[in-house]
Amino acid sequence: MAKQVQLYIGGEFVDSASTDMIPVTNPATQEVIAQVPCATKDEVHAAIANAKAVFEEWKETPVSERARVMMRYQALLKEHHDEIAEILAGETGKTFDDAKGDVWRGIEVVEHAANIPSLLMGETVENVARGIDTYSYTQPLGVCAGITPFNFPAMIPLWMFPLSIACGNTFILKPSEQDPLTPTRLVELFEQAGAPKGVLQVIHGGKEQVDMLLDHPDIRALSFVGSVPVGQYIYRRGTENMKRVQAFAGAKNHCVIMPDANKQQVINNLVGASVGAAGQRCMAISCAVFVGKAKEWIPELAEALAKVRPGVWNDKDAGFGPLISPQAKERVLQMIQQGKDEGAEVLVDGSECTVEGYPDGNWVGPTFFNQVTTDMEIYKQEIFGPVLCGMQVDSLEEAIALVNANPYGNGTSIFTASGAAGRKYQHEIEVGQVGINVPIPVPLPFFSFTGWKNSFFGDLHAYGKQAVRFYSETKTITARWPETDLVSGPNMTIELK
Repeated sequence: MAKQVQLYIGGEFVDSASTDMIPVTNPATQEVIAQVPCATKDEVHAAIANAKAVFEEWKETPVSERARVMMRYQALLKEHHDEIAEILAGETGKTFDDAKGDVWRGIEVVEHAANIPSLLMGETVENVARGIDTYSYTQPLGVCAGITPFNFPAMIPLWMFPLSIACGNTFILKPSEQDPLTPTRLVELFEQAGAPKGVLQVIHGGKEQVDMLLDHPDIRALSFVGSVPVGQYIYRRGTENMKRVQAFAGAKNHCVIMPDANKQQVINNLVGASVGAAGQRCMAISCAVFVGKAKEWIPELAEALAKVRPGVWNDKDAGFGPLISPQAKERVLQMIQQGKDEGAEVLVDGSECTVEGYPDGNWVGPTFFNQVTTDMEIYKQEIFGPVLCGMQVDSLEEAIALVNANPYGNGTSIFTASGAAGRKYQHEIEVGQVGINVPIPVPLPFFSFTGWKNSFFGDLHAYGKQAVRFYSETKTITARWPETDLVSGPNMTIELK
């Protein structure tokens, strides 16, 4: 019988009392590798209550001590990097190299969290009025929570709880029920790094457990990464309950290819950015917009995509792994069929993909549509699979108008040899994260992950300085220490004198 994933409450791994279990399956074989409990209401409330109690002590812990926890944690994550990646690959189906990248991008955020003393520095101005100084402190909120998706089970939890906890908060993590083993290992190492019991709690489950976090009055801030409808729901319900919410949602990322770009660089980057991780990245390139004569490269791009094949995690020749679930595979296949029905030109068709020895895997091969138009569902919807849509325009201005008309604004790229074209694109495009000759412009953690429009609901984004602001409050102090008693009489205005 598959093992039951444990909850982590009060600094202890515990079996849930719930009988409601969700199976965790290997996407390449459908083998059940674990059972995830849907935590009971009492268990969720116990985790929150413990986190609230621990907060009172943790917030008084010197910031340098909190930073040292993060320093020890990032060292342990690096030491166990490949081990974590193997766990991750086993439950997500990612290739080993891709899984290692997932872990490493999370480690980078923990390294950033180790800089928390400088990130929490306030501001000060002396003599804002006669003998009066004003200064600010950055202080923690309380209990925060995070709801993470299946596609990055290492990176995205590490976007959330290290920075929140480094700011002085305590944290409730609700990982994806589809791949909870990687977050469990992250928590074990966090405990090993010397994190005090109770600063991090982990509960498992589905919508019911998420709603408990959204509704509980002791949760001050909540982070979410997932789809548009769920993100809208979480943002709306969380803010109605007076919480800070950052909800990262869907995407339809365009890559604009100018005819002066390096052809081979474009082809290599488009292949990896469109079908890598089976297209299950919110920053995947799903639309290639060819400007002018760049459309002549489409046959060579199709040829390159057709050579990529999926496979199991330890197959060194595999370009990517299976989709996360049979349901995800079925949806992608339905979208591919819809593209055919809508009249898009099919240059590469991965709908009949198989992998020898793994007949039950959630396989979909690289798929490339050409002559896609904006009224097609394969353009309007986020497919979240290894499917690339090709489009043609006559000018850079037309490409910019096309991208700006899209309701999503997560990421975009342009490939060009022209500094003027790159400058025009970065300035005029209405997308939060822009790459110039970089296909997937995910910023390093000292910047923030800044999706726009329907790709993000909230005000302050993930990691970087914005995350520190999201997980903290600013207290401003105005102080006077007179050497003698003030004898000027009462001040009947709000002016500082």
